[in-house]
Amino acid sequence: MSQHRSSGNQRAVRDVVFVDGVRTPFGRAGEKGIYAGMRADDLAVKCIRELMRRNPELPADRIDEVAVAATTQTGDQGLTIGRTAALLAGLPRTVPGFAIDRMCAGAMTAVTTTAGGIAFGAYDVVIAGGVEHMGNHPMGEGADPNPRFMSERLVDPAALNMGNTAENLHDRFPAITKNRADAYAMASQHKLQAAYGTGEIQRDLVPVATMKPGQGWTVNTADEPPRPGTTLEDLAALKTPFRAHGRVTAGNAAGLNDGATAALLASSDTAAELGLSVKMRLVSYAYAGVEPEVMGIGPVPSTEKALAKAGLTIGDIGLFEINEAFAVQVLSFLDHFGIADDDPRVNRYGGAIAVGHPLASSGIRLMTQLARQFEEDPTVRYGITAMCVGLGMGATVIWENPHHADYSGTDIETAGAVA
Repeated sequence: MSQHRSSGNQRAVRDVVFVDGVRTPFGRAGEKGIYAGMRADDLAVKCIRELMRRNPELPADRIDEVAVAATTQTGDQGLTIGRTAALLAGLPRTVPGFAIDRMCAGAMTAVTTTAGGIAFGAYDVVIAGGVEHMGNHPMGEGADPNPRFMSERLVDPAALNMGNTAENLHDRFPAITKNRADAYAMASQHKLQAAYGTGEIQRDLVPVATMKPGQGWTVNTADEPPRPGTTLEDLAALKTPFRAHGRVTAGNAAGLNDGATAALLASSDTAAELGLSVKMRLVSYAYAGVEPEVMGIGPVPSTEKALAKAGLTIGDIGLFEINEAFAVQVLSFLDHFGIADDDPRVNRYGGAIAVGHPLASSGIRLMTQLARQFEEDPTVRYGITAMCVGLGMGATVIWENPHHADYSGTDIETAGAVA
C-alpha cells in the first residue's frame, strides 16, 4: 500500500503499519486446561490491556476502532465482543468496536478489515484481535448447517469436518505420506522448543492468572499444548480418528485450544506523530475460495493473488508464517511453490501443531512471530502470513520488513523506536 499525497476532494491512500502484537499463552481446551472456568472475553481483555501497557505513547482516546474475531459468537464470545472487550479493558467509552467471523482467519480478517479503514483514512489507530475458548465453545457448537448442503449435494459431507478435509488432501497429493506429515510435525515441536529456549516466544506473551478450586491461583506464562520431546515413534503410534488406516492424527494436526491475541495497527504518519514502533508494513492481502472438501489447499490461491497484487513472486518472500492446522495443509503449500519441507524460511519458531490453534485468534500469532523474525533478520525484505480457513478458503497477508535496507515505507527512525 503506497502512500499518495493529494489535495482537494481526492482522498489519500495511506501506508498501514503493524505497531505491536501480543497473545495469551495458549491452553488445551477442556476441564483440565489452564483456562477451564475462565471467560473468553476476559482473555481478549488481557491482550488489549497489555497492548496499552506496552505502548504508553498512545493515548487511549486516539484508538478509532476495536475489532475482535470469534468463530462461535455466543455466550462469553458474543454480544459484539469487540465493543464489550473494549469497555471491559477500560478504553474510553467513545471507542467503538465490533465482532468479526471468518472461522480460523478471524483475527487475520480483523487486521485486514481495519487496515483498509486506515488506508482509506477512516481510522488512524485500531486494535484488532481474536479469541477462541474451545473449552467453553466446542467447534461447531450450536451450528445449524442448512439442509440444502446435503440434500442438494452442494458440498461433500466431509467438508463439515476439518479432519476429513485433511484426509481428502492426502488423497489428492499421495506424495504427502503420513511419515512425511509426522516428520514435519516433529520438526514443529522442536522448533518451538528452540524458540522458547532463546526467549523468542515469551517476549509477546501476556501472563494470565487463573484460579481453580482446591489449587488456588496460578500465573500462566507459557503455552500448554507443546510436547517438546515428541519423536517419530510417538507419532507413528497414534490413532487416525477420521479414517481407518488414515494419515491425520492428533500429532500431525493442531489441537483444540483456548487463547486470545491482539494487535495494534496505525497509519505510518500517525505512528510517526505519536512515536509508535513500526514492526511491519502491510504490502497486500488476499482471500480465496476453494473446494470445501479440500479446504487446506486454500493458502495456495490466496498467496498467488496476494503476490500478484503486490507485484512480487514467491522468490521475493524471505519468511513464511503458515498456520499449521494440519501438516498436510502446509506441505501441500510448500510442494506447490517448490519449497522444501525443512526450508529455514518456514515457521522458524514452530507452528500451530506445537503451540496450538485457538481458531479465530491464530492469525495475529503468525503476525507477531513474523515481526520478531523481521527484527532478528534485516536481510529479509518481505514475509507472508497465511492460513487455510474452514468451508474452503485461504487467507494471505504480505508484509515488509522496516529493518531492511530497501524498506519502501516511512523511515523507522522517524516513526519511533522499534520495540
